[in-house]
Amino acid sequence: MQNERLGPNKFVIPSVLKACGRLFDLQTGKILHSVILKSSFKSDVFVISALIDMYSRCKQVEKARQVFDRMEEKDLVALNVMVLGYAQHGLAKEDVLVEKMQMLDIKPNVVTWNTLISGFAQACDKVMVLKVFELMLMNGVKPDVFSWTSVISGLVQNFQIEAAFDTFKQMLQHGFYPSSATISSLLPACATVANVRLGRGVHGYAVVIGVEEDIYVRSALVDMYAKCGFISEAMVLFYKMPERNTATWNSMIFGYANHGYCNEAIELFNQMEKVERKKLDHLSFTAVLTACSHAGRVELGQSLFLLMQEKYNVVPRLEHYACIVDLLGRAGKLSQAYDMIKTMPVEPDLFVWGALLGACRNHGDVDLAEIAARHLAELEPWNAGNNMLLSNLYADTDCRENVAKFKNLIKRKKMRRFSGCSWIEAAR
Repeated sequence: MQNERLGPNKFVIPSVLKACGRLFDLQTGKILHSVILKSSFKSDVFVISALIDMYSRCKQVEKARQVFDRMEEKDLVALNVMVLGYAQHGLAKEDVLVEKMQMLDIKPNVVTWNTLISGFAQACDKVMVLKVFELMLMNGVKPDVFSWTSVISGLVQNFQIEAAFDTFKQMLQHGFYPSSATISSLLPACATVANVRLGRGVHGYAVVIGVEEDIYVRSALVDMYAKCGFISEAMVLFYKMPERNTATWNSMIFGYANHGYCNEAIELFNQMEKVERKKLDHLSFTAVLTACSHAGRVELGQSLFLLMQEKYNVVPRLEHYACIVDLLGRAGKLSQAYDMIKTMPVEPDLFVWGALLGACRNHGDVDLAEIAARHLAELEPWNAGNNMLLSNLYADTDCRENVAKFKNLIKRKKMRRFSGCSWIEAAR
């Protein structure tokens, strides 16, 4: 545009600002801000709202607020963008935020409140999700389907399963008709507690209201059945889908991998690569690497780890490194696993060191186990479970003195060993 001596207009600038926000390109966003200040667009509400959104997405919420405060005329669009910026970054408290909204000449509408609820849901703040919903009612604004769905989604994301279903019941009692988004928000709750009976109830309701064939509902159903261990049901739904998104493929591959169908998981990944090459993401590779680890397919796992980076430009995350460490560890290649940890470009987390410690226990490598346990102790000083693994390894290798030493250490530091529990219902 600049080469053709064409100046930016009020339609181009918001589009570029949106791209800057999505790419977290603050530098280019600031350049555009300076262009706006030198142009006639500085009083255009549409342009300024896009600028506020860019700063919010780039985690410059205070800068976004400065731009908002300097607006000559504020409308609901700008207010909603600013409110979402506060909520997504956990910077809004109900009293301060409502006070700020009431100081404006415009009255927040249902979209404003929905934006707040959605923002706090994304920030996993259960207390604020419920508080904002309550304030919405107190301010005389009637919730819509999106309001109820946002509350349900926020509760599910915070693992408040019972509260999520209670809210769903209230939604029905108030005469609201659930949407496909409501159902696809509720199904993960059933998967979280592996309650297939509850999941089947939601599935049946989805059929009754005619949203079962929606791609997002069907994907959530595949995920729910797979996580609950009902692989055949998940598979039937998966293959009946005329169209599949990345989440659907990933859910089915994870389902196979986590329930012992490792070869099927690898085969499905191969199908995905042929049919949906552009849809492969970091979770697709986490799923197939998990399958390779459980199946003992070391060479395949290593080649896929390289393929992920070289062909698909997926930067390895901690979960990918944990999968490879687990893969090598299960195969007894402990030195290779440790070498990989030492060369990681990011700091290893609990799962990486935990995978190494578990492998050391299985293969009797005391020296590497001590290294892994030491790092885990730094990351989780209160957790006795890691030291118990090492203590058990000492016992297996007849290091009685070290067993006694570790048990005394656990008592002295008052470490906690948590009892196991399960939400999985027994068959009746």
